[in-house]
Amino acid sequence: MNATTAGKQSQAAPAAKQERVKPSSRKTRSYGVITVAVLAILAAMAFDTKVVKIGSADDFRAKVFSPQTYGAEAFPKIKADVEARAVDAVKLAQAITADKQAATKTYGVPAGIGAVFPVKFTGTVTERKANYNVVKIDGMDPAITVRVQTGPALNGTDLRDATGKITFGQFVNQIQYQDAGSAINNEVKKDVLATLKPDELTGKTVSVVGAFTLINPKNWQVTPVSIEVK
Repeated sequence: MNATTAGKQSQAAPAAKQERVKPSSRKTRSYGVITVAVLAILAAMAFDTKVVKIGSADDFRAKVFSPQTYGAEAFPKIKADVEARAVDAVKLAQAITADKQAATKTYGVPAGIGAVFPVKFTGTVTERKANYNVVKIDGMDPAITVRVQTGPALNGTDLRDATGKITFGQFVNQIQYQDAGSAINNEVKKDVLATLKPDELTGKTVSVVGAFTLINPKNWQVTPVSIEVK
């Protein structure tokens, strides 16, 4: 080895040492990059976070469907609508017998299994059966039985469908739609039937306003929005 070669090797050795980086230094730099990234994400999240006051319009819980709340808000409107459009029972029966389609167009609201009719009448309670009372109405076709739902159970969705303004598309699913009907019936129990004594009505005169779904023209089952015992 000559002097020139030895000199080159001696100059290359320090350069090689300078390129070598300790593993601990690499880890430190990696941790630093991760920390900066995490801090940036947290800062973005904080910037995008909105504080929502409980009970405000932005509170998601206020948007959760409550059947009880819905029923309490809907029933007074339904009651007012049914009372305003209610047709005398004798007149309605004659119209349905003459032309059911024409009667539906004039007085009813088309619904799933049959048109819903608002009706009013005064009559004598002849008997109590299950969850309803049978009412005899002067001038009514004797072949037609008029039953008034008086609880404790109320069946059907007559009042939910009576106005034509409550539709399936207003709800998330069928369960919610059914719950709305049940909630409205529950309001009838509280607002109309709470003080009524159905077992003591036989022989008494009652004035009723309500609605029924026309399934069997000879058998009406009326869900009341008001009952007056005379």
